[in-house]
Amino acid sequence: MDNRQCVGTSLISEPPAPRRSRRVLRRVLVAALAGGLVAGGVLVLLPQERQRQPRTVRPPAAGPQAQAPVLTGVTYGVPAALPGLTALIGRQEQRVRARPRDARAWAVLGSAYVERGRRAGDAADYPRAERALRTSLAVRGSRNAEALDGLTALALARRDFPAAKEYGEQALKAAPKRWSAYPPLIDAYTGLGDYKKARSTLEKLMELRTGPVERPAVMARAATVYRDRGWREDAVAQLTDAAAAARTPAEQAAWLAGVGQLAWERGDLPDALRHFEAAMRLDPDQRAAPAGRARTLAALGRTAQALTAYRAAVARRPDPEVLLELGELYESLEQPQAAEEQYERLRAAVRQSMAGGVDEELLIGRFEADHGDAWEAVERLRAEWRRQPGIEVADALGWALHRTGEDEEALTYATAATDEAKGGGVRSALYSFHRGMIEAELERYGPARRYLEEALRINPYFSPLLAPLAREALGTLGEPPADELPEDHL
Repeated sequence: MDNRQCVGTSLISEPPAPRRSRRVLRRVLVAALAGGLVAGGVLVLLPQERQRQPRTVRPPAAGPQAQAPVLTGVTYGVPAALPGLTALIGRQEQRVRARPRDARAWAVLGSAYVERGRRAGDAADYPRAERALRTSLAVRGSRNAEALDGLTALALARRDFPAAKEYGEQALKAAPKRWSAYPPLIDAYTGLGDYKKARSTLEKLMELRTGPVERPAVMARAATVYRDRGWREDAVAQLTDAAAAARTPAEQAAWLAGVGQLAWERGDLPDALRHFEAAMRLDPDQRAAPAGRARTLAALGRTAQALTAYRAAVARRPDPEVLLELGELYESLEQPQAAEEQYERLRAAVRQSMAGGVDEELLIGRFEADHGDAWEAVERLRAEWRRQPGIEVADALGWALHRTGEDEEALTYATAATDEAKGGGVRSALYSFHRGMIEAELERYGPARRYLEEALRINPYFSPLLAPLAREALGTLGEPPADELPEDHL
């Protein structure tokens, strides 16, 4: 049962670059007026975005209203089509050249760059976005809610949850009635493991009076919180309603892809595939749907189609997480050379992402724990846990510790990721598998059996590499003895 690994080639050989302090960033702010581009404020959605509408999406109003801002605030919470974003960026670049002291124009430009970078998976847009948003702040001052919204969205895109919390709270203080300040702050609290604040912020958001244009994005944010609490049916209901009320194909596609992801997480493969394919038909630039479709095809045993779908997804955008999935699928098919080719591409994609300021420590830690140097994974993930102790990091750190043989400590983090009382309300097959394997190594066979069974009950297809290991481990553990205590006595 011991499949631990502690040696290998590091994903990133150099240590992570040191982060600039807030003080340094504030000094940069003063000099930013000559600047360029950063993260998400108000996006003006252009008419081009509305050309490919399915019948289920209501057409926009004609005339000037169709060219006005469609959803105010944070672009992170309001999906927009890539062609429209590119057109918007061109307009805003012309505008700031003509009016370099137009703070709102700089904020819109920065927001558009954040959203385009996030949607296209291109972190090269993030430094441009940062320069634009800091220029907006320098022009208007520290109570510039649109620029602060954008900096919050940028920090989230870079997985910098402490910075997202700081900017998000400033944005909320500057404009407490702006609904768009709440969703990114919820994500920041979640990333920091502060689930109580995430829930209370959602409650305040739900109390605000939002119109029909904003309401789908609010419902989608509620779905995320419900999912993290383990309220899967409520999450599905919110996202389904959001998709039905969406105003643009890009927005509807994003919510449908979310419904597909929830279906995948509960092992409902036909439902997942249906929603991922519907999202792709609505918006060919959707990032989550193609990877979700490939993942689902692999679970259905349609391996050739899955490989084709994965290769198409990473050919357009070499997303590090999708490259890791594809590499592991090749491993499960006993094609180590093909797997290593994907891992090499993964290394390049991670370096490119980090150059744009993205925190990839979680992904690097996950990769190193299973495919490289587990000791390095522990070191990186310990630092990540100190900085932003969310459930994802707890799970990854616990697993990395298990891979180095530190199972007593590993159980502490695995418990944080799986016990609702400790914050881990999300029902994740992967988290349950990790805890089950750790419990087994500690010879706690009752809990080990329960968590491994739970992993396969939640989603029998959760990983082409690990799901077979879960079944094998259960076979090794055998049936529980007749005198085994029930769960509530352990």
